[in-house]
Amino acid sequence: MSRREKEISDLLSKALLQQGQMDYDLYKFELEEHLQEWYAGLKADRENFVLVVTENSGSVAMVLISKDKKVYVNEDGREKLSTIWKLNYENNVRLLLPAMSNDIDSGFFSVTGITVVDKSKRRWIKAKGFSR
Repeated sequence: MSRREKEISDLLSKALLQQGQMDYDLYKFELEEHLQEWYAGLKADRENFVLVVTENSGSVAMVLISKDKKVYVNEDGREKLSTIWKLNYENNVRLLLPAMSNDIDSGFFSVTGITVVDKSKRRWIKAKGFSR
């Protein structure tokens, strides 16, 4: 991880895990114009949400878009995401931080599709023929 990626990761961690303030002007400037594009991708990929994060000059902004076109910006997005992921919020964010930082350091937005699994419909199947 480069020094710049580490810096980005620290900023994202502060914003997403330590309730740090996010920048609404950055959302308006960099993210807002792409909402339809990301929503189209969400629908095409049959996901429930798409999470987009950016960083610029030390400021962080995020948007979370639902499949019913509801848009959650910055702190509202963080709150909704923590509701979706419930007990796994911190672990999921920590898991995504390296890829998010790399995407942003490479000049891209970090775009993550989220599919919510209905636990009542999830079935575990034991694979046959595999033993230790």
